[in-house]
Amino acid sequence: MPHVIVVDDNATNLTLFRHLLLKLDGVTVDCFEDPLQAIAWCTEHEPDLILLDYMMPQVDGLEVIRRLRTEAGRTDIPIVMVTADTESDVRHRALELGAQDFLNKPVDKIELRARVRNLLALRKSQRQLSDRAAWLAEEVKKATLEIAAREKEAILRLSRAAEYRDPETGAHLLRMSNYAHQIAARLDLPQAEQELLLQAAPMHDVGKVGISDQILLKPGRLTPAEFEIMKQHAVIGYEILRDSASPLLQCAATVALTHHEKFDGSGYPRGLAGDAIPLWGRIVAVADVFDALTSARPYKKPWTLDEAADFLRKGAGNHFDPVCVEAFFGGWAQILSIRARYEDPEKLETVDEVPG
Repeated sequence: MPHVIVVDDNATNLTLFRHLLLKLDGVTVDCFEDPLQAIAWCTEHEPDLILLDYMMPQVDGLEVIRRLRTEAGRTDIPIVMVTADTESDVRHRALELGAQDFLNKPVDKIELRARVRNLLALRKSQRQLSDRAAWLAEEVKKATLEIAAREKEAILRLSRAAEYRDPETGAHLLRMSNYAHQIAARLDLPQAEQELLLQAAPMHDVGKVGISDQILLKPGRLTPAEFEIMKQHAVIGYEILRDSASPLLQCAATVALTHHEKFDGSGYPRGLAGDAIPLWGRIVAVADVFDALTSARPYKKPWTLDEAADFLRKGAGNHFDPVCVEAFFGGWAQILSIRARYEDPEKLETVDEVPG
């Protein structure tokens, strides 16, 4: 139901306006002699149209328009100013402030109803468009969330496919991805990027699906020739994930390719060094190695936390980005919490303090 307010310091004029406006179908009317009360009312309510006198005590009609237009959510309410036909300078300033229309004194009742009816029709269309835009925005949001959910599912399924061919456990993927998320948070990466890395990190070794079981599942040390083949899993993973329009898969491709690079340039597959290694790869390198060292495998016993921590600290600046290592230990309590939450069936060693 359209709602019109009238602001005029003359009680007789208010009575006249109310009488004329109530003859329009479905219109409700509120009248204010005090413009300050009208402004206060509009901060709590949103009328569909304002009829506003120019000459009033305390504040004039121009000041009322200015204040209303600076009020959040009140910039689009149609305002009709009532002025004398000779006040052209007032009209110009009113238009600049945001008035939509004018009525001349004395007000013609037929003109009043016609202008009000037209402006209320425009207001109704405006609201319908606004509601439509809000509905469309909500539908786009839902569709985007559905796409993101499908992307995450694809990541999870591909990660599981690699997991079936690798002695590493699913808990390893959960731990290392959460470690990576913790490092990213400590580095003050944007929240969206932190979440992106959390979802993409489990794909770091997806390229192992392209490595033969003879090499992948070999219980002993690999020969140099076998290790060269094993190193290809980084490139294979990148080739599987590359060229996607999805930011999530783009991140996963970068992680797959670069998480075995070393800060001093001695890593693989490209021998990148320092900041030439994408930050995502540098972060996952720390998270992945720490969890690999402290996890049991068919071919090795788990390292103690002290041993793994010492390895990371000694590797800072050559194997690992020292900034990422520092961020890792800066959240040591969270690291231990993640490790306990996603523990393997065997009992894990725990400590209360950051290793020295």
